Amino acid sequence: MKLFKKTFVALGLLTLLSSFSFAAEKQYDKETGLIIDSGMEVVRANCTVCHSAKFITLQRGDRQTWLDMIRWMQDSQGLWQFDAQTEKTILDYLEKNYAPDKASRRQNLSKDLLP
Repeated sequence: MKLFKKTFVALGLLTLLSSFSFAAEKQYDKETGLIIDSGMEVVRANCTVCHSAKFITLQRGDRQTWLDMIRWMQDSQGLWQFDAQTEKTILDYLEKNYAPDKASRRQNLSKDLLP
């Protein structure tokens, strides 16, 4: 009977742990490839009007980097001004889902390998 209880508890723990791992996996919008999360629709509605969502999904940046990109598009590419809430929603989404990733860039070349 003790073996049965231990086995039952172990199976329960495994089930619980596996449900957490599935919950942590990101889901992607089939149309755009954007990570499905709060703010994605605002990003899609405002950003993919002018460029592909790939421009977003292939980039990484902290909040300031994303804000700099938005300002550059507003200053030079004809992007309209956002109201404060829309801009916050976009930046929150980008900062959370497309933050710098250690694995997203190769390390700099050492000085002895530079021309």
